[in-house]
Amino acid sequence: MVEQVSPALARRIALAAQGFGRPRPAVVGTRQLNGLVDRLGLLQIDSVNVFERSHYLPAFARLGGYDRALLDRLTFDARGPHTEYWAHEAAFVRKEDWPLFAWRMREFRERLNGPAGWFEVNQSTVEWLRGELAEKGPLVAGEIEHDANHRTGPWWGWSDVKRALERMFVCGEVAIAGRTRFQRRYGLAADVLPASVLDRTVPEEDAVRELLRRAAVAHGIGTARDFADYYRIKGPRVAVALQELEDAGELVPVRVPGWESAGRPLRAWMHRDARKPRLLEAAALLSPFDPVVWYRDRALRMFGFHYRIEIYTPAPKRVYGYYSLPILLDDALVGRIDLKSDRQAGVLRVQSAWTEPGAPPATIDRLLPLLAETAAWQGLERVEVAEGARGDLAPRLADGLQPGVGCGA
Repeated sequence: MVEQVSPALARRIALAAQGFGRPRPAVVGTRQLNGLVDRLGLLQIDSVNVFERSHYLPAFARLGGYDRALLDRLTFDARGPHTEYWAHEAAFVRKEDWPLFAWRMREFRERLNGPAGWFEVNQSTVEWLRGELAEKGPLVAGEIEHDANHRTGPWWGWSDVKRALERMFVCGEVAIAGRTRFQRRYGLAADVLPASVLDRTVPEEDAVRELLRRAAVAHGIGTARDFADYYRIKGPRVAVALQELEDAGELVPVRVPGWESAGRPLRAWMHRDARKPRLLEAAALLSPFDPVVWYRDRALRMFGFHYRIEIYTPAPKRVYGYYSLPILLDDALVGRIDLKSDRQAGVLRVQSAWTEPGAPPATIDRLLPLLAETAAWQGLERVEVAEGARGDLAPRLADGLQPGVGCGA
């Protein structure tokens, strides 16, 4: 008989698997940060820093304030344990996990190679880059002197050199040797990754099964699409691997009331080692690219939270804000808040703030100290609600931030 899991317990299982509900360490060091990346499996990267770049936020949400330079040392330093690859989207992953994505690299090569393929059309640029990287070692794209290394189109346009490096990267010929001023340093994989990694071969079916297993561990509970989206795996191989994991006892079939499609229950599983907390206490601001919310269908099904990031939406058409962060309190997403770190003025600005239907009355009381902690982590002196800030929560925050009342005192 398939075990039934209540929607509330499913939320707590999912959040516990993501590292919420645990006591925060007194001091966050490299051990705690490495442990977090191991738990999540990856840290998604995004360059937007109007508040803070995305990959810094999951650690703050789960561990509290920490020195970002420590995470830089683990992810930006070529000698650190991490590199980058397209795991979910662009993400930091363990160097030792590189072989798990060999099948994806092969698929990219098949797509870009062949008669009149991208590599054939751009063969001279690619061969020249191979020589440059072999001679000089890892380089930022802007350090490479070549006639084709100039941007085309709008300001975000890539040069032909940058395009070539990115394609060599996704195909596995080039690896990322850390970052300089947030710019990738591209190097030949043999110069970036240890031989123990490059010499390791993982058959595609084993790699896919292992990635789905890790996704199940990181999610705790979910559907086939939930697990597949974690590492963006598609096709019939997903069902095959999940069945193998179920047959091996790693995944336990469950049913969650309300998890339906076209009126029919969705097939779901729980990882056998998933924690089932009776209560879960948490207060956090989530990155738009946090694994809790990055698969929008799961966020809607699990939390009743309809979420779309509005970075690419024209300002007049934005509903919730440019970089709206989901607000997590205990096992619920109770609102969203658009923040800006005004480092010159030393102010964390609230651009807009909204509550979700059913948000508890204590939302404001728990959000105020969380914002104060966030400002301190950012090295900012105070929190202010911007003039004209939108959302039902904005005026309540402004009142709570008055001197002598809230965290703006």
